[in-house]
Amino acid sequence: MEAVYHRYDAVIVGGGGAGLMAAVNLAGQEVAVLSKLYPVRSHTGTAQGGIGAALGNVEEDHWEWHMFDTVKGSDYLADQDATEILAREAVETVYELEHWGLPFSRTPDGKIAQRRFGGHTREFGKAPVHRSCYAADRTGHMILQTLYQQCIKNRVKFFDEYLVLDLLLEGQRTAGVVALSIADGQLHVFHAKAVLLATGGCGRIYQITSNAHALTGDGMALALRAGVPLEDMEFFQFHPTGIYKLGILITEGARGEGGKLFNGRGERFMERYAPTLLDLAPRDIISRAIYRELRQGHGVEGKWYVHLDLRHLGREVIETKLPDITDFVRTYLGIDPITEPIPVQPTAHYAMGGVPTDVSGRVVVDEKNTVLPGLYAAGECACVSVHGANRLGTNSLVDILVFGRRAGRDMGRYVGEAELPPLPAQPEERARALLARLREGPNGDGRAESVAALRDELQREMMDKASVFRTGESLAEVREQVRALQERYQQVRVQDRGWVFNTDLVEAVELGFLLDVAEVTVEAALARQESRGAHYREDFPQRDDVKWLKHSLGRRTASGALELSYKPVTITRFQPQERKY
Repeated sequence: MEAVYHRYDAVIVGGGGAGLMAAVNLAGQEVAVLSKLYPVRSHTGTAQGGIGAALGNVEEDHWEWHMFDTVKGSDYLADQDATEILAREAVETVYELEHWGLPFSRTPDGKIAQRRFGGHTREFGKAPVHRSCYAADRTGHMILQTLYQQCIKNRVKFFDEYLVLDLLLEGQRTAGVVALSIADGQLHVFHAKAVLLATGGCGRIYQITSNAHALTGDGMALALRAGVPLEDMEFFQFHPTGIYKLGILITEGARGEGGKLFNGRGERFMERYAPTLLDLAPRDIISRAIYRELRQGHGVEGKWYVHLDLRHLGREVIETKLPDITDFVRTYLGIDPITEPIPVQPTAHYAMGGVPTDVSGRVVVDEKNTVLPGLYAAGECACVSVHGANRLGTNSLVDILVFGRRAGRDMGRYVGEAELPPLPAQPEERARALLARLREGPNGDGRAESVAALRDELQREMMDKASVFRTGESLAEVREQVRALQERYQQVRVQDRGWVFNTDLVEAVELGFLLDVAEVTVEAALARQESRGAHYREDFPQRDDVKWLKHSLGRRTASGALELSYKPVTITRFQPQERKY
């Protein structure tokens, strides 16, 4: 089957919040959005608790306080030039969404309602502050719907259920992408001046995760395979309150409304770990606290969970401000949070690392921040480094909106100035070869490997040895296991021989992405001999600013090996301090 060719000014890979925000800001250009899902099914829709912005609608607040909290929450690894932009532009971005019709919850006098959230404080850490702008506990869903409507209004062209297989570069310039139409198995070449990677995270490298099945690190792996490094991949956030065994998220907004954590002895254990902010401490601190309680045998009834108690909030608050999580708990656990506490445990939630970019979303390829012309990234798959070693709640939505908008605007500038680069010779050949190998399997008498079995083993090993707590020994073990899985991946063969909606083939491609991303995560974690934010080394329990106040960059060399290098953190207003909450 011959590939189908398309030509656009800009191609956006990913139909979530970052991709759609960029598309809205590219109005007037010929732009295509490629998504392996129907766009409003993107993972942005699962974000529950809110968008952090210093509106001051409930109490006094300032963007400088928001910036400080973000930097401190990041364990001082966030780049402060980018963090200032995040905090300043959050305010105007929220009002822009309001003007587009997003149905925010409201205060009695009609302003956008705001709630407390973990790590967000007033007066540079003195006490919690109401900063999270929310739409009940469906904020991400409302953002996604609002942005999609704006894209339809602006006649953005969508290619739904297209899986991108290859990023095309020609002469150190971006030239487009190659994608598989999942509906019929047809290959499509999208020739473009600029490409934005906005594919979301990679939480499916772990066994227990809040991430949808589609979050397999596609954009990160595509960039890595094209010679672009990945930044700060050792930092992966575990959200403290996932539903026991399932990992489905219970929003931090539940604690923002006053929910409390208790161990199996009935103790409000966060009093020992964060006496000022308690249950609203940053996520890395609470996740480690829960794991420590569980390791000490303080889980509920000796099991691997603690309780999140909302009962004191009352029926009206729970059902009006937290309707989705109420439904989740009733559906998946058979528990009514109005009358019973909720069993929770940490769940793999968010990648702080990703494709390195500058504050305009332009991808950079080395320690000197050299820009790769025409390639952009935004959202969770990117690392402009506003989250550093640990992201604060609500800042993921701020990130996709602020930097999705900035990337879209700079792409508009770039495509207005740049010429269309030539395509590489036979641009679809690498993608075609990949699909052929996965369909035809090993040569000779080699035993075909199962995608599901390899994926399960990867997720189990990563969960056991590279999650909330890590050691050099455990990371070295999982590194060897990931490498062995990559070798076995070369023997994969899918069972479905058809082309129409071949989800077996899609999952085989995604497994390759997961393995690539997992390898960089483990390699960077093994090298970083300190504890910072979400990266906690039990054999190096202290933060080491002398040796490790720097960003990691992991790239694939010509021989296929991984190579690590480092670049400095940008510090402007706030010098690193001890993190006390």
